[in-house]
Amino acid sequence: MILVTGASGFVGGKIMNTCKDVIACPSLKGLCEDEIKRIVENSQTDTIIHTAAISDIGECEKDPEASYIANVLIPIYLARASKNAKLICFSSDQVYSGTKGDFPFTEDMVNPSNTYARHKLEMEHRVLDIDPNAVMLRAEWMYDYYLKKSNYFMGALNAREPLRYSSQQYRGITYVKEVANNMEAVSRLPGGAYNFGSETTKSMYEITKEFLSFIGNDVGVFDGPCGQNLWMNCEKARKHGVVFSSVEDGLKDCAKDYASLCSLKIK
Repeated sequence: MILVTGASGFVGGKIMNTCKDVIACPSLKGLCEDEIKRIVENSQTDTIIHTAAISDIGECEKDPEASYIANVLIPIYLARASKNAKLICFSSDQVYSGTKGDFPFTEDMVNPSNTYARHKLEMEHRVLDIDPNAVMLRAEWMYDYYLKKSNYFMGALNAREPLRYSSQQYRGITYVKEVANNMEAVSRLPGGAYNFGSETTKSMYEITKEFLSFIGNDVGVFDGPCGQNLWMNCEKARKHGVVFSSVEDGLKDCAKDYASLCSLKIK
């Protein structure tokens, strides 16, 4: 049985709809360690997938205490409660937000530059100290057809004016369906931190230009200022059977999946 936190959210909801033998964890917001322990014990789960978080970077900067509770303390409480259950925590590619030099980045090249990223990295270290068998997934920016939260796919789909991405910016973006489909393989990973998602050798400018053409949206794309390079090397997870489509193919698959719903004229 798999206990999923954040089960009504973007990632957790997809896992709930895709994976077998899943149960939704009640909201952990405001709960103490003993209350979280009771939830885990009563679930009799053998796997915990922790997706719940405060992931808005701006919100974490405004309220670092709330960020610390959500992004550090609650995962620690889950680690202490997990006992023999396999704990899988979603971390973030933001742990590379201050990393300079050669990319794509491997797992040992972390340098967080914002509150959210620092809290995620502290979470990784402290959870692994408690439970060395736990898995930390450094997830990329994820997308899907999703009306509750903006994401790359929806931005391209609904664009009515030229988009702006840099030819000097490189990062992975991942179809959330593939995230959910990989959970079985993830549950077999040895404990540790893993870069997790689709890979590419193309810039965000190139990716966006090609994708807009593929979905028949002719608004165009400007070559804008370079944002953060969060380009990760995901070979470590891939060696253990965690496999994603390329960024380009993942976007095309997503468009095909929703072509009729979105009235897309795919080229």
